[in-house]
Amino acid sequence: MANLKAFALICTLTPSPAESSSDLMANRILGRLEEQGVETSSARVVDHNVAPGVEVDMGNGDEWPELRRRILEADILLLAAPIWVGHMSSLGQRVFERLDADLSSTDDEGRPIMYNKVALTAVVGNEDGAHHVTAEMHQGLNDIGFTVPAQGGVYWVGEAMQTVDFKDLDQIPDPVASTISSMTANAVHLAQSLKSAPYPAP
Repeated sequence: MANLKAFALICTLTPSPAESSSDLMANRILGRLEEQGVETSSARVVDHNVAPGVEVDMGNGDEWPELRRRILEADILLLAAPIWVGHMSSLGQRVFERLDADLSSTDDEGRPIMYNKVALTAVVGNEDGAHHVTAEMHQGLNDIGFTVPAQGGVYWVGEAMQTVDFKDLDQIPDPVASTISSMTANAVHLAQSLKSAPYPAP
């Protein structure tokens, strides 16, 4: 079995080290990947100076190039984001705007640079919108070149207009836990497959 790496970009609006539901969900998923032999790491976007823009490097202290390097080194990208006002967080949208620069980036064989990488998504919130946000994330990741495995997204949303967050739960609900098990197993299988049989060059 080839060695695999996973990197989680966590789009919470809460800086470290404060508790974050998105961070907790991401770490649950990374933990399951680690159980399957995957090397993992993560970063909260809010802890970095990620400038607005659609270039690989916006200059003036922009820290996106370092986060991008970690994405490029990984076989699996996990994108975790909360729901705010029915949409993914502004930092989630910023990640997609920065990834837009790589629509035209290619590898040594002329393939889009994010080809042969697997993407997973996680969404949390205490309001409606999980399917909407997941759909946006999956479409955007696919456009950029990532491959989303079967059942490649997990979400938890609390009762609408209430204050319970994922981090407030005493235990993970069984449907969430079983989805995490399935998505991580599928991600590892797909990442191994793409390592042994990459997409063809154009």
